[in-house]
Amino acid sequence: MGATASRKKTPGSGHPEHDDPAYRRCQELKMERWIQMHYQIKQREQALAIAQHRELFYWLGGFYLSAIYGSASYYQRTKRLSARGPTPAALLRHGLLHGLGVRQQAASHSSCTSIYLSIYPLSAAEANMIMEHEQELLHWPGGLPSVASIDEARMENEMEKKMHPHHM
Repeated sequence: MGATASRKKTPGSGHPEHDDPAYRRCQELKMERWIQMHYQIKQREQALAIAQHRELFYWLGGFYLSAIYGSASYYQRTKRLSARGPTPAALLRHGLLHGLGVRQQAASHSSCTSIYLSIYPLSAAEANMIMEHEQELLHWPGGLPSVASIDEARMENEMEKKMHPHHM
């Protein structure tokens, strides 16, 4: 109660004035926390996307390596030129499109992350490993913005609009 009584209040309302340094500091802290939380959410999403792409790469790589090995061993047994590589019909028979269809179905849902985590729990574990051991993949190129840098950019933008109104 004592902390709120010392704040200046605007006439006619119970809200503090925006010039109050304690109010400004509280707003800056609130904004810094929001920026940090948003950054962590984006890091998690990016780590999950990297994990999904790695899993797809490993799956496709394993599929094509086994298809090439199978074709080569079949060619050595039969010595027929038609056995040199897998045809599109063979790819369909071996289930390549089924695996991609499951991924596309998971991506089409509104809560893609939760569905993906329930279908592919290893991707969540891989995303955690990326967040722990490969932080360099998750950094923003310009770094994490601060409240001061956002205010500075806002002021520069306003000055640019005042100087060159026809450019905007």
